[in-house]
Amino acid sequence: MAVSDECKLKFMELKRKKTYRYIIFKIDQVAQQIILERTGGPEATYEDFASHLPENDCRYGVYDFDFVTDDNCQKSKIFFVAWSPDTSRVKAKMTYASSKDRFRRELDGIHYELQATDPTEVGLDIMRDRAN
Repeated sequence: MAVSDECKLKFMELKRKKTYRYIIFKIDQVAQQIILERTGGPEATYEDFASHLPENDCRYGVYDFDFVTDDNCQKSKIFFVAWSPDTSRVKAKMTYASSKDRFRRELDGIHYELQATDPTEVGLDIMRDRAN
């Protein structure tokens, strides 16, 4: 599965310039490549990100999670989310699962990965626990 150059460019902007809070990617079955679906600006919230993960279809997402450590230091960690709800089609789940590792390697700078089949597996509390 090919990865569009726009995906890599937007990820670098999220990582280096903090231009985005999140990015959602999808697989274009016709073009057989991973493309950009949506971005959220720096002011976007986690709820904005989660609300754009479709209920019945798979997606990849990247979320830049800001938090404060126990030592009162401001930190940021980038999460890769493989969203594959139980209600999505089997073919879609298989396509996303088989493309995930290669796509993740294209995005240099991911700190954590979450595999989620429902909203509780990709909650803000899960990210907070993983980041600390």
